[in-house]
Amino acid sequence: MQRLLIIVGALTVVVGVLWPWVSRLPFGRLPGDFHVEREGFSFHFPLTTGLIVSIVISLILWLFRR
Repeated sequence: MQRLLIIVGALTVVVGVLWPWVSRLPFGRLPGDFHVEREGFSFHFPLTTGLIVSIVISLILWLFRR
């Protein structure tokens, strides 16, 4: 558990440092990410992005458990 927390912390720092480049990736704007705008109302639901992030995290955790 300690190793996992250290790795997650290090990845957070790396993503924070690389944020100007990471923010240009299409996450949050993929097909299947819903965005509804009406007068005085905005709703964003990143369904596809959430699924991709979940799959990647699941694969990483599966690899660490092996």
